[in-house]
Parts: sequence; C-alpha cells; structure tokens
Amino acid sequence: MLSDSIRNIRTIAKRELMGYFNSPVAYVFIVIFLLLNGFFTFMLGGFFEIGEASLARPFFNWHPWLYLFLVPAAGMRLWSEERRTGTLELLLTMPVAAWEAIVGKFLACWVFLAIALALTFPVVATAMYLGSPDVGATVAGYLGSLLLAGAYLAVTVMTSALTRNQVISFIMSVVICFFLIFAGWEQVTSLAVRWAPDWLVNTIAAFSVMPHFMNFQRGVVELRDLVYFVSVMVFSLFTTSVILRNLRGA
Repeated sequence: MLSDSIRNIRTIAKRELMGYFNSPVAYVFIVIFLLLNGFFTFMLGGFFEIGEASLARPFFNWHPWLYLFLVPAAGMRLWSEERRTGTLELLLTMPVAAWEAIVGKFLACWVFLAIALALTFPVVATAMYLGSPDVGATVAGYLGSLLLAGAYLAVTVMTSALTRNQVISFIMSVVICFFLIFAGWEQVTSLAVRWAPDWLVNTIAAFSVMPHFMNFQRGVVELRDLVYFVSVMVFSLFTTSVILRNLRGA
C-alpha cells in the first residue's frame, strides 16, 4: 500500500516537474530569480562593502522578501489551473488519493525551487574566492532558505486550491506570507509592545518565520526551527486536502 502511494506521488511529481521545464515560463522564472538574487546580494546587500566573507546579511537576509513574490508566482497555478480547465474533477476520480496528488504537486514545485536556489552557487564561489566563509553556516543558510521556500509554497498550494483564478491565489499567498514575516519582524514587535500585552505580542510573533530563519542564517540548526517549518507545511497541505475533499463532495 505504501509502495503504491510512493509510486503515485513520484508519478505526479515527475509529470508536474516536467511540465515546468516544458514551458519557457520556468526558464524565465529562474533567470529572474538569479538576477534578483545577484542584485540584492551585490548591490543592495553590500557584499563587497561589509569587509567579511559571509553570506548571512548580503545574501540570505533578502530571501524572505524575494520569496514573498517569486514562490507564489511559481505555485499559484498548481490547483487553480486544474480548477479552471475542469481537470480537477478528472484527477479526483482517478485511483489516486487526494493527499498523494497534493504531496506530488508540492514536491515537484519544491524541487523546481531547489534547482533555482542551487543555481546561486556562483555567489558562494565568489565568497570562497575572496575569503574563507563558514561552510557550516552557509549550508545551514541554504537549508533554512529551502525550508522557507517550502513553507511559502505550502501556503500557496493551499490558496491555489481555494480559487480558479491564479491572480487571486497569488494575492492571497502574498498576504499570508507577508503576515508570516511581519508578525515577528523586530521593528514591528518592539512597536507593538507599547500598546499590546506581552503575551499577545509573543503569541502573534510565534507564527513568524523570521526568528526561525534567522537562526539558520547564523548557522544554528535547532529542532524547534525544523519543527516550525515542517508544521507550516503539514498544516497548509492538510488544509488543502480538506478544501479538495469539500470540492469533491460539492
């Protein structure tokens, strides 16, 4: 039974991933992603001005904001397109469980984002050429960046199942992901404690991706940070399954 589920997930993921690279949109997305990464790192991040071989501030520091728009753009079509073209009903009647389709689509887009992230290796090569960056911190930063992209993507998968319109899915994803940044932003929390009780501020800030991602930036990999990102992904994908189940019963 488990082997059948794994085979179904692999088949769906392979189909979706090939669908990305059979379209020029995927290559345009990767080029835009790499150009923006380079611009933020070398121009806005002051890579050459900080005087140290570190990727934490000039490179990884921009990823929550860069992913805020690029990840929803990559994942907004996953279920919205199925609903718009009417193929969702066909997919749900096939001998494939809804959760297998959800996981397969999610993994395909996550692998696509991982490939785009891996293509930023020239930034790492530049840092290693100019100095001796902490390899452990760099690996942790990449792991945190990949988990961050996965969390944003899971939210996008959920919003994509809610509507036929990809633009609406994109906007909802951006709003939710912006909240996940905004809730724990140090400037916001320091301002909020002036008029809200500490327990409320701490509760809202607990939903934020920033404290967890910043730990990865510093090269610290803790279980609670891994649990946070996995929890966001599991909750969002589970909510997607509930939405699709309701659509099947409608």
